[in-house]
Amino acid sequence: LFQPAVSVGNVGQLAIDLVISTLDMTKVGYFYTDCLVPMVGNNPYATSEENSKELSINAEVYLLPSKKLVVLQIRSPFIKNKYRPFCDTLLSWVKSYNCARVIVLSSSHAYQRDDEQLLGTPLRYLLTPDLEKAVGSHIQELKWKEMEKVAAYPGVNDTEKVLHIPGGGITKLLFTESCSKGIQMAVLLKFCSEGDNIPDAFALVNYLNDWLQLIKSEVNTSSQWKSPSSWRLLFGSGLPPALF
Repeated sequence: LFQPAVSVGNVGQLAIDLVISTLDMTKVGYFYTDCLVPMVGNNPYATSEENSKELSINAEVYLLPSKKLVVLQIRSPFIKNKYRPFCDTLLSWVKSYNCARVIVLSSSHAYQRDDEQLLGTPLRYLLTPDLEKAVGSHIQELKWKEMEKVAAYPGVNDTEKVLHIPGGGITKLLFTESCSKGIQMAVLLKFCSEGDNIPDAFALVNYLNDWLQLIKSEVNTSSQWKSPSSWRLLFGSGLPPALF
């Protein structure tokens, strides 16, 4: 199961858009919850005038049987104080349908990195203990950087370290609950800032592809992913040619 966290820049949701669109996944249902702001809109993955009239809501489920892949796309923010009820419902759903693994695509505020997190790649990962046993050696071969823990009380006590994902929304809660419930979960995230976050989404989905090889490619590039039709005016229509 792939799912985004509603986090800074909506990077996880944009990356999930790329996965659904590129793999041409089929919508099979929705995830009913009162924890998300209600919304309805046109089909974000429309390929013709006919299917552009289909409606989409705030949490929908897509399927690709050939890869045994299920995707939960979330399109609206959480209602205040509803993180935990959503987390409990989601993880119960994961267990009831025997999902082998869960991968959460997320992001975190770039400006809140500590000195260690400023070094190297802006991409990070987390694995629950149960998933670490299964894929830890492969992840080490990829030479990825694990999300660093930070001082709980900076400048006062730098020895006590905690997991801190500012701007990550429900990411930390999902991860810690999965650790305690024995669920195999990975979190892949990117440090970023608000703005045009399409490049961040491409970077995150390429990071995912390095591991799982959703699409075969010797070199990950943005051009190998199919942007959905809903992205056409996502960050405006561009400047009028007369201005140049």
